[in-house]
Formats: sequence, structure tokens, C-alpha cells
Amino acid sequence: MMKAESYVTSLFSLKGRVGIVTGASRGIGAAIAEVLASAGATVYNFSRHPHEQNEHNCTKIIDATVDLYDYQTMQTAIGDLVEKEGQLDFLVNNAGISYKARAEIFPDDEYQKIAHINLEAVLKMCTLSYPYLKKSKYTGRIVSISSMGAYMGFSGVVPYCMTKSGILGLTRALAEEWKNDNILVNSVAPGWFLTRLNQKMFEEHPDRKYSALNRMMLNRFGDPKEIGYMVLFLLSQASTFITGQDFAVDGGATAHGY
Repeated sequence: MMKAESYVTSLFSLKGRVGIVTGASRGIGAAIAEVLASAGATVYNFSRHPHEQNEHNCTKIIDATVDLYDYQTMQTAIGDLVEKEGQLDFLVNNAGISYKARAEIFPDDEYQKIAHINLEAVLKMCTLSYPYLKKSKYTGRIVSISSMGAYMGFSGVVPYCMTKSGILGLTRALAEEWKNDNILVNSVAPGWFLTRLNQKMFEEHPDRKYSALNRMMLNRFGDPKEIGYMVLFLLSQASTFITGQDFAVDGGATAHGY
């Protein structure tokens, strides 16, 4: 009989699994990739930039140069991965971009970039991965990164909030459409995390840092690996009865009252 500790450890092991994290070069994406690789998975970073490995983490992430504006490079990279590894078990759609401007003067070209990377490329990654995920012996998994901006209004980033809300619709619709195809589809909504981008913004606008901290029940910023832990759960054998859901990892921000 397996001991309780060994049983729990086995539930969260990703040993033998192969998957993709888009935009895993740095920030939240890099942290997700490192957590998954530490759990035993073979993780491919689909990005235009190589993974910036944490100096305290010896885990190797495999870089695959992929331009999410170019569907052909996406298809080729997925095909090359499957040819090399013989399988594809999970896809984490992490890559995302934003741009700050009021809605009435928002540049059309910036909107098109945001709509493509945050939503259209996510759908394309899902459909290109579908033929391989449905064959996974572990049950194929898709986890997309949404945002608390899918639930809350933020001034100056309307297209970002709009596309992240679209991730919720995409998650639920794919979960329904692929429910009989051996694939579970979920999403994770991060709150405020001290990534390089956010740190720079807070340095330039200290008032925003105070406002963000005041919004979170836990009164602290998240560690990017805390997103990785939720993604690990959703890829593990501990989440086999969960699909079509979005999970907030935001220190209580979206539940915060006044």
C-alpha cells in the first residue's frame, strides 16, 4: 500500500509529460516553466527570446524560437516538438501584451497587436495542438493565462481587458467542444506580481504601487511561482474533474470589498 506522502507526491508529478509554455522567456511565463520542469515535465519555451534562467534554479527549459504573429512557425515548431518527443501533453498559453492609452485615442495598430497575441494566437495554439493533446495518455491539458482585468475595469487598457475577458469565453467554449476528446481546458487569472515590467512601472508611478497593494486582501505582491503552482495543479492528476474554469491567483483582489 502506497504511503500517503508518496501518493500526494505522485499526484503532482509531471514526470514523463511534455508540453509548451508560450512566452516563457521571463516573468510569469519563466516561473511557470521552471515550476513545471521542477515537477518532472519536459517544457518548451515558445518565444522569440530564450528563457532567462533563474540563478537559483538549475532546471533546463528547452527554447523553441517561435513568432506568435506567424502561424506557420507555430505549426512547424509544434510538429518538430512532437517528432522529437513523440507526444504533447499540455499547452500553457502565457504570452500576452498590453499598451496604455485611452479608448477613444487607442492606436489601431496597437489594438491589432493586442488582439492577435492575447486572443487570436491563443486560439491558434490550441487548435494546432489539438490533434496531439487528444492522444495524450495523461489526458491533454490546456491552461491559458487570463487576468483580473477580465473581471475588473482598468483605465487606459480597454483592449487588454477585453481580450483577457475573451480568454474566459475561449476556455469555456473549448472545454465544452472538446469534452469528449480527452482534453481539459482551464485558465488562471493573475493579480499583481512583481515582474520586471511591473517593478519598472511602480518605480515610475509609486502611487500605483500603493493602490495595487491596498487592493489586495493579503497586502503583498505575488511571487510569479505562485502562478506556476496553480498551473501545476491544473496539469496534474489532482485536477482530473476540473474543466472550463478560471482560477484567480490575486491575493484576494477580485473579492476585495470596501
